[in-house]
Amino acid sequence: MDDAPLVAHFTLDDASLFCTGDWTRRGLQARINDFHALPIPTTVKMTIHGDDVKAMDTSGAWSLHRFIHGCKAQGVDIELRGFTQEHYSLLDLIARQQAPQEIPDAKIPGNLALIGKNAIDGFWQVRDFFNFFGEMFLISLTWVVHPGRIRWVSLLSGIQSTGYNAIVIVALLSFLIGVVLAYQVGLQLINYGANIFVVDLVGISLLREFAPLITAVIIAGRTGSAYTAQIGTMKLNEEVDAMETMGLSSMELLVLPKMFALLIAMPLLTILADMMGVLGGMFMSKGLLDVSFNEFLVRFGQVIDVQTFLLGLIKVPVFAVVISGIGCFQGFQVRGSAQSVGEHTTTSVVQGIFMIIVVDAAFSVLYGNLGI
Repeated sequence: MDDAPLVAHFTLDDASLFCTGDWTRRGLQARINDFHALPIPTTVKMTIHGDDVKAMDTSGAWSLHRFIHGCKAQGVDIELRGFTQEHYSLLDLIARQQAPQEIPDAKIPGNLALIGKNAIDGFWQVRDFFNFFGEMFLISLTWVVHPGRIRWVSLLSGIQSTGYNAIVIVALLSFLIGVVLAYQVGLQLINYGANIFVVDLVGISLLREFAPLITAVIIAGRTGSAYTAQIGTMKLNEEVDAMETMGLSSMELLVLPKMFALLIAMPLLTILADMMGVLGGMFMSKGLLDVSFNEFLVRFGQVIDVQTFLLGLIKVPVFAVVISGIGCFQGFQVRGSAQSVGEHTTTSVVQGIFMIIVVDAAFSVLYGNLGI
């Protein structure tokens, strides 16, 4: 038997295993393969003696437990003798950790539970949403009362990105909407010989409904999503937390410049959409209905008044607040990972377009009740 220090020793006979020496990671290092190669005894009962074990750590306890587990799997009853109380405790700890545990059945919530959970989550989100809008409104008053607090660089940069850079897409889509609208209306007017009334239908529908609505939808998809992605990325990079730590208001630094930029840019884009939509209607009326540009403009001046233009334009600031508020709110809701940014960006666009349609419907009801 090798009596070298710091080495684990073991002797196996038919009914006993004698363990001596150092049963530690260092002590087992040279003999671990030999120990794992020990055959499982064929007796019914076996005794493992640990009287001369000088030291034992988790490596030694795990190796011994592995041998014991293999014996028990073959129906051999194991008895431990001579180990110290510390060794017994360590072996018991290893046995409990290695013991298989039953996996509880997954509880799948029912449909009623899911409906309740979604309702509660929706309630808390609506509450947070209104809290956010209330805070945004109160802090915006500081800019109105104290113009010196306005962050002009951020504001002008926002006007450029949300307004100037959106000119092409708004103008093109508005022109095409005017073309399509004049075409669809013109096909019906031809049957009655009332070609000139295309001016009335195109002008009123564009200025009161289509131009503000299309502009708002474009901005919700283009700018609202950008707001969410920008603030969400800053949340992931802990830049928002850094602002709050330094005593800076993330609402004033990140939200107000975006909201006021949209309040300035969207009415201008809507006016552009009005002009391009009417221009598209003029071209289609000329080609399909033989209504000249001069006839179109003369009729337009007779039937379309300033009130029609203002009724469409007055909705736009509300659209701007809704789009900027939802975009920024969803950005602040981002948590954890880049996937969250994508999810909240999608939610921002969907909620933005939905709320635009709701607000537009509310204005239509209001105009109807007021008789305008």
